[in-house]
Amino acid sequence: MLLDRRLFLRIAGAVAVPAFAAGAKPLRGIFPIMQTPYAPSGKLDLPILGKQVGFLEQCGVHGMVWPQLASEYYNLTHDERIAGAETILAAGKDVKPAIVIGVQAQTAGEAVEYARHATAHGANALIALPPRDESDWAKISVYYKAIGEASALPLFVQAVGKVTVQNIIDLAHAVPTLRYIKDEAGPVLARISEVKKKARELHPFTGGHSRTLVDEMMRGSEGSMPAAAWADLNAAAWDAFHSGDRDKALDLTGKALLCVLAAESYGLGAIKYVLHLRGIFPTYTVRQGRTHPAESSRTSPLDENAMSSIRAVYAHVKPYLRG
Repeated sequence: MLLDRRLFLRIAGAVAVPAFAAGAKPLRGIFPIMQTPYAPSGKLDLPILGKQVGFLEQCGVHGMVWPQLASEYYNLTHDERIAGAETILAAGKDVKPAIVIGVQAQTAGEAVEYARHATAHGANALIALPPRDESDWAKISVYYKAIGEASALPLFVQAVGKVTVQNIIDLAHAVPTLRYIKDEAGPVLARISEVKKKARELHPFTGGHSRTLVDEMMRGSEGSMPAAAWADLNAAAWDAFHSGDRDKALDLTGKALLCVLAAESYGLGAIKYVLHLRGIFPTYTVRQGRTHPAESSRTSPLDENAMSSIRAVYAHVKPYLRG
């Protein structure tokens, strides 16, 4: 599909901007993975997706990311991803947190299209998983190089599977914009320490529901990408730790872990149900379709017993929420 002249010029101008220009939004702190809302018809609910941006800003997060694994990106169509990115970037134009757009795809060509589109519409950074089911690091490297050449925005590599820290260090030498890692490819605490020792120019973020957030911060983590529904607990813990109040950070992380247990027990439906309880999502539907190999299949149905348990946890942590 040919780009019209105005879009071409926007992309060209965006790519010409240095990746780490003065005045760029900081890429550090709590960057929750946004959930994907669906209308009762099953269609992507763009107004609610945009509403989530303002909600997360009120939660005090430092950035936000869409669409990744917890956003069900693998069950979104090409057009839905384009429309969703435009909605989020429009809603996030004047907010303080940085907006990171996921550009992963099965082919480098499609990932490049998403990268150029996000750049043209004002994203602050890009993130990409490797292609699904691809384990050949040489092919994965070519894929990331193509993304890096398509946009001057800072690039996160989301490490999963058997990707080593050395793989990422070597790749960063070939892709100048690749300076951030969302690391879910092994024992995260040891890998943070390894990055800090071997490659000070790289900035390690974590995922895994921020289970060990305080320990991660003690080791020099630059940020974490937890679930969106209770990200204010993680953001408050981050702020407390970096203000010198480690006890408060530990207390808030413990409260967030109560919510994490629900997510690990009941899956994405539990995260969406908390957003429903908070008045953000009218529904808590999880789209049926493909699953990603990095997802856990060991979750129980979101039945009435599950929802009762989640409501009890929500009531317990509600006084500590910001949004």
